[in-house]
Amino acid sequence: MNPEPLSSLEDRLAYRFGQPALLAEALRHSSLVNEQAESGPALKDNQRLEFLGDAVLNLVVSDLLMARFPAWREGELSRMRAQLVNETQLAAIARQLKIGLHLQLGKGELQNNGREKNSILADALEAVIAAVYLDGGFAPASTLVRGFFSALLQSPAEDPLSGDFKSRLQEMTQQHQKITPAYEVIAERGPDHDKTFIARVTIGAFQATGRGKSKKSAEQAAARNALDQLGEPS
Repeated sequence: MNPEPLSSLEDRLAYRFGQPALLAEALRHSSLVNEQAESGPALKDNQRLEFLGDAVLNLVVSDLLMARFPAWREGELSRMRAQLVNETQLAAIARQLKIGLHLQLGKGELQNNGREKNSILADALEAVIAAVYLDGGFAPASTLVRGFFSALLQSPAEDPLSGDFKSRLQEMTQQHQKITPAYEVIAERGPDHDKTFIARVTIGAFQATGRGKSKKSAEQAAARNALDQLGEPS
């Protein structure tokens, strides 16, 4: 049982819900709903809200990036958005908000330390964004997202490819080993609407893996891990 009331989370969000049930739904993981499916009244998990929150999040961040970098082309904007809106970053924001304290999880996820899993925290944050959107409209949801990401865009970003780890890894390996990295997706997890991909990069006998919400982001994560393991700053 969580000793902290939901009002404390509302305080950190700087938003007070007119429909508190939306916030409760945003924090309810499918593991709890599945466990209680036959023992009580039907509950809604947060997967539909996560789907909507992802769309709101990407729209607001896209708007922020277009305003911040008016000269950038679509590809550059897409790469920067992928750097900002990823599982690791969203989970970090969720931890700052202490969303893990309020997650409603099934016994299995509780035993597996689900409150600290990046995937569960990131999904819950997206669901909370959707809950704010449904409760108060686009304006408060946009304000919430802008509060998360505006600070990350304050410092100058001269090189839009600074987070293109695949390009940096390829340049490094071709320069030193005359080898081109090869990528493959080795696993897909989760339902069709919420997949997590695991990719592997191979450079000769060396291999590294990474995960992401798309095949491209998983490959970027694998490249970044490869750079870290090879002693190259990422």
